[in-house]
Amino acid sequence: MPHRARTRWLAALSLGLVAASLAFAQNNAASSAAKPESKAIPTPDVPPDSITEGSVKVGGETIDYRAVAGTLTVGSTDPQDAMIGFDGKYLPDASVDMTAKPEDRPATARIFYTAYFQKNPTKNRPITFLYNGGPGSATMYLHMGAFGPQRLVLPQDSAHQEGAPYQIVSNEYSLLDASDLVFIDAPGTGFSRVYGKDAGKAFYGTDPDAHAFDRFIRRFLSKYDRWNSPKYLFGESYGTTRTAVLTNLLQRNLDLNGSIFLSQILSFDSSADGPQGNPGTDNGYFLALPSMAATAWYHHRVPSKPADLEPFLKEVEQFSLGAYATALLQGAELPEAQKKEVAAKLESYTGVPAAYWIKADLRVSGGEFSKELQSEMGVTTGRLDTRYEGPDIDPLSQEAEYDPFGSATSSAYNTAINQYARTVLKYGENMTYKPSAHEPGAFNWNLHHTPPGGQGWDDSSVNVMPDLAMAMKRNPKLKVLLMGGYYDLGCTYFGATYEDKHLQIPQSLQSNINYKFFQTGHMVYITTPALKQLHDATADFIKNTEDGTK
Repeated sequence: MPHRARTRWLAALSLGLVAASLAFAQNNAASSAAKPESKAIPTPDVPPDSITEGSVKVGGETIDYRAVAGTLTVGSTDPQDAMIGFDGKYLPDASVDMTAKPEDRPATARIFYTAYFQKNPTKNRPITFLYNGGPGSATMYLHMGAFGPQRLVLPQDSAHQEGAPYQIVSNEYSLLDASDLVFIDAPGTGFSRVYGKDAGKAFYGTDPDAHAFDRFIRRFLSKYDRWNSPKYLFGESYGTTRTAVLTNLLQRNLDLNGSIFLSQILSFDSSADGPQGNPGTDNGYFLALPSMAATAWYHHRVPSKPADLEPFLKEVEQFSLGAYATALLQGAELPEAQKKEVAAKLESYTGVPAAYWIKADLRVSGGEFSKELQSEMGVTTGRLDTRYEGPDIDPLSQEAEYDPFGSATSSAYNTAINQYARTVLKYGENMTYKPSAHEPGAFNWNLHHTPPGGQGWDDSSVNVMPDLAMAMKRNPKLKVLLMGGYYDLGCTYFGATYEDKHLQIPQSLQSNINYKFFQTGHMVYITTPALKQLHDATADFIKNTEDGTK
């Protein structure tokens, strides 16, 4: 993927970018403090863990739990990591020059997490590690929107609600009925921080990020004596990219019971964001068409709109892989009559005029579709959840210039996590919670990825499908759950399905993959009925796989 398209994809996918302000942590005072008289300069103080208790009622059952809000420090390499204790300090026999300035020492990441442990649990209770994506996004969305013991309630009509106070309630769909939960903020996000020499380079990238999560999870299992628990990963958005790599990395030391992918993207060639920057690769166009059709159906833009969405989408999917993909693959050899025929069909599915499709050479990106669908009304359609809409910023722009969904929701989530962390978890005093790691000059994500047994290329489009395939072959008992929303142009449901159907695994292992899609967008849990369905699908998956026999 060329640099411009790659940059556009990263900027668009990160939910954290829509936050109003990105500030440095107030607690990182060590770098500017006066040098102590001793030659040994301490690492930044690690805030103490906060332990609280609570209860939540799920499915009529009251679950009492203990919550731990704290940090674990990991190194940037396995040998360095082994020299760090659970308190975040180097062990006495560590071969590290402690007289060096902190910024000159090997890079470390102090990773913030919130863990919920059921009190008086059954033996070998499952444990699930959850995280959002970005890359560079904190895990405030899954924590406060989906599975934590308290959740944010947003308007159910896809509206941009009034400002605070927001409604935060006990979460009757928390996943605590099926598993203990660990919500992890990626390095540089939330209350997580990175330190040391070239810290950004050490943790901001496809492979460094996955290695940091690998070290965190193994360290967590040791600290809390959970090695023999059934173990699950739950990643959303870019978190699914991380999950594919992480699943394979963890395989060196442990077998996961299951990996759960919500709003998945494993191959960036499947993205509807900026495919015009990667000419000759047409996947991003024909895999996005079903989500475009779903969006047009929702906004009543489909001529002779069918009564039911899902049968309509089955028809569009067949056209996408058939006549549409065939037309795109012909390139300049496509006869004009066939181009017009395909364009007419595209209009019938999306409501976007055939003339527009022909002008675009049948290739319309997600951003162009979001701008064009309701352009005559001066309305921009949402991207991560296309049910949302907002006024155009520039009526003459080619693509949507913002995502109305992100604008409508992120302030509420940022408020919710700050309120909850400080008043309920009793954590974060004198600290800034960073919704995103994106800071000018301080965040540069390295997309380079070396797949198992292969060679990565700096300018290639990221594809972590080989990682998931390798993990499934090395552990044939590993189960996978793929979920997503039909109204998502950021990580399309049909693109995700296409990826899993094209994993390089034996046909027999395809039965290890389960699929579940919802009539919502990227963050499935925005609407309460879909949150219940998401909970039930995830809880059932865990309950059916925790003993390793199903």
